[in-house]
Amino acid sequence: MKKVLIISYYWPPSGGIGVLRCLKIAKYLRNYGWEPVVYTAANAHYPSLDESNFKDIPQGMSVLKHPIFEPYAYYKKFLGKPADANVNNDLVAAGRTDWKYKLSVFIRSNFFIPDARAMWIKPSVKFLLNWLKTNRVDAILSDGPPHTNTVIACKIRQETGLPWLADFQDPWTQVDYYQRLILTPWADAKHRRMEQEAFQTANVTTIVSPTWKRHLESIGAKNVQVIPWGYDEDDFKGLNYAPDWKLTLTHAGLIGQDRNPEQLFAAMAEMAQESPEFRQVFLLRLFGQLDASVYEAIARYKVQDMTEILPAVSRAESLKRLVNSQALLLILNKADNAQGRIPGKLFEYLAAKRPVLGIGNTGSDTDHILQLCEAGRCVAHEDKEGIKAALRYFYKAYKQYGNLPSTTNEAAVAQYTNRRLTGQFAALLDGISK
Repeated sequence: MKKVLIISYYWPPSGGIGVLRCLKIAKYLRNYGWEPVVYTAANAHYPSLDESNFKDIPQGMSVLKHPIFEPYAYYKKFLGKPADANVNNDLVAAGRTDWKYKLSVFIRSNFFIPDARAMWIKPSVKFLLNWLKTNRVDAILSDGPPHTNTVIACKIRQETGLPWLADFQDPWTQVDYYQRLILTPWADAKHRRMEQEAFQTANVTTIVSPTWKRHLESIGAKNVQVIPWGYDEDDFKGLNYAPDWKLTLTHAGLIGQDRNPEQLFAAMAEMAQESPEFRQVFLLRLFGQLDASVYEAIARYKVQDMTEILPAVSRAESLKRLVNSQALLLILNKADNAQGRIPGKLFEYLAAKRPVLGIGNTGSDTDHILQLCEAGRCVAHEDKEGIKAALRYFYKAYKQYGNLPSTTNEAAVAQYTNRRLTGQFAALLDGISK
C-alpha cells in the first residue's frame, strides 16, 4: 500500500466532533489502497475525552507522538479557573469585557499564530523531517483547525517535496471568531501571509461546504474540492429504536451566545398558551454546554417546565438519545459565514432518521442538505412564526401517530457515509501522488 502521513492535533482519547474527521479517514483508508500513519500531540489539552474512539483506530496502524506546549494551564491560573475547566472556547467568546479576558485574547491573538498550539510547529517539523529520513510516505494529509497542523504540513512539503492535501474543517482568516481576535496589523498580516503560503504550497485543498469553497477561492486558494463531514454506519449498529413517549426535540452539543435560539423559546411559550396539552407532552432536551444567555432566555419565556438540560454525555450515549428522540434540533450560528457552515452533527442527525428542525440561514448549504435528504428544513433565527409552524407540524403528527414518522430519503443520506467520503480523499491522494 501507499502511505500517507496524517497530521492531526486531535486524536483519541480526544472527544468531541473535531477528532472524528481524521479518525474516520484513517479507519477506512486501507479500503482504498492507502496505509495511514498519524502524527499527533503526546500530551494535548483536549476539551473533552472519549475513550470509545480508540475502537476506530485500525489494528497495527502507526501513531507518532511528540510533546506539545500549550498555554491553557497558565490561562486558567491567570483567570482563577479550576484546573479541569474547559476553556478552549473562552478566548473567542462573545460578550466578555473584563481586562484579564481582553489581555488574554490580545496575547493569544498576537503571540500564538496561527493558534494556541503554535509552539508545537518547530519541534514537530524537526521531529518529522528526522523520521522521514528513514521512513517512506507517498503523501501528506493535514487537518485544520488548529491550523498549526496546516503550517507543519506546509513546511514539510516545502522541505521534502512530498505531495500535500490540506483539509480545512473551518476556514482560517474567514472563520467567524477571527473577527473577535484583538489583532495588531502585524499579526493580521502574518496570519494572512501564512494562509496564502499554505494555499500556494498545497497540491489540493479540501473544505466541507460549497459556499466555503467559493470563499477560499475568492482569496486565492487553488484546486479546492468539497468533501463534507459524514457519519459512520458502524456507530449506529445495535442501536434500538425506542422512541420517547413525550414529544421530545433534542439538541446535542454546545450552544453559544451566537446560537441562542430565543425565538424557539418564544414559540414554545405561545404554543403552551394556545394548547395546555402541548405543555404537558412537549419536551426540549438540551445536553451539552450552554451559554448563560440561553439559561436567561429559558427563564424569561417561562419554559423551564418544558426544557430538560443535561450535561454533556459520551458520544455513544448521545447517538442513543438521538435515535430515540421524536425530533432533532440543529442550530446554525449567527455569523457572516454561516451560509456555508454545515455542522458535523447534521450527518449523525440524518443517520438517526429523525425529522430535523433547523434554525439558521434559509437557502444555506445546511438547508440544502436537509431538503435533499427530505429530513427537514431551516427556519431563520428571527422567524418565530416559522418555528411555531414546525412545532405545530410535529405536534399534529405526534397526536395522530403517537410517534413522528421518519421521512428521510435513505438513498440521499447514504452518500454521506464516512466510508464513501474517505474514497473521495483517497482519489485525491491518488491524483497528487502519481
